[in-house]
Amino acid sequence: MWKIIKRTDLHWQILIALIAGTLFGIYLTPYVVWISWMGDLFLKLLKMVIIPLIVSSIITGIAGIGSPESLGRLGFKTIGFYMTTSLLAILLGLALVNIISPGVGADLSLAESVENVPAAEQSLGQLLLGAIPENVFGSMAKGDMLPIIFFTIIFGFFTNLSTPQHQKVIHNLFESLFDVMMKITMAVIKLTPLGVFAIIATVISRYASDTAALTQVFSRMGLYMLTVVLALFIHSQITMNLILMLARINPIRHLKNMSTPLLTAFSTSSSSATLPLTMDAIETKDGVSTKITSFTLPLGATINMDGTALYECIAVIFIAQAYGIDLSIGQQMIVVVTALLAAIGAAGIPMAGLVMMTIVLNAVGLPLEGIGLILAVDRILDMFRTAVNVYGDTCAAVVIARSEGEKLNV
Repeated sequence: MWKIIKRTDLHWQILIALIAGTLFGIYLTPYVVWISWMGDLFLKLLKMVIIPLIVSSIITGIAGIGSPESLGRLGFKTIGFYMTTSLLAILLGLALVNIISPGVGADLSLAESVENVPAAEQSLGQLLLGAIPENVFGSMAKGDMLPIIFFTIIFGFFTNLSTPQHQKVIHNLFESLFDVMMKITMAVIKLTPLGVFAIIATVISRYASDTAALTQVFSRMGLYMLTVVLALFIHSQITMNLILMLARINPIRHLKNMSTPLLTAFSTSSSSATLPLTMDAIETKDGVSTKITSFTLPLGATINMDGTALYECIAVIFIAQAYGIDLSIGQQMIVVVTALLAAIGAAGIPMAGLVMMTIVLNAVGLPLEGIGLILAVDRILDMFRTAVNVYGDTCAAVVIARSEGEKLNV
């Protein structure tokens, strides 16, 4: 049996791990504590490689792009794509939540305590200003991705303005570092099925212990969950696939090629932790060059959060409906703009959307306690929206590669 699993493609191994983890979490709940360490170990190993991989890949990619004019063109395309798709996702969420109205008549007694969700102590402007690091090594130590990427892009840009002799030294140094990091990453990737199995078993066991409470929450919150999942499905499988087809890319083949990173994103709820898998799949299966992937994907894992932006919009309108607050068109437009900007600052880690939502709630004057309404089902929805976040990053990479004239496998 083990030999059959070893010969199976990685995405099938992950799928088997998802099913096995679910069954283990349901029927062997008391024993989950014995295997939970595997999930923690896997996530720690993935997080270990993220920062050196991002720094080396972005600098190598920007140095490979060449002239500042080429970098400016690629940067404009990438950021323009991410902002456009995020805005489309938010508007879709806004339309569906107003049509379905899941919050009307919601039971406020189901709200949980929000003491474990950090309040928004910063304004949105302060948050975005925080993207400029005072101490880049301090940002690396704390794992603040936006400041790291900002500094790395600046470093790569000015590398291309230095003398040819210095350019060659820097390029060789970071290219060697990138090569080593990819080898380490590929070794970690082999542990993905075991990590996914342990993570899913741990998550499922938390809900399986209280079936009655879970049934009650799902029956009351079902319409809200349906609205979010439906919006995520429409955005990823209709909106994004239409964009792929307009770029002459086969969406079915691309989705099949991305099965491994998407299943991992769904399991871990972390787009940052999935980044090494995403980069590998885009390059080896879709045929996108390292020059494109090393720039678009690390940037996308930080600022492109289609699923998170869509979710925040739906959740905020849902909370307003539950409290009987009728938001005007102007207030809803504030939600749209704030959700778009807040998604840019959202970290690629589990439940980051809850932290960013406090900013959106404050922007339209809604009670922060409203977050307690959605806490019970947020972890489940986090898995879906993270997969959509990662899929959006992969779509950007192939569309931009096609626009740059690259020959792809899709």
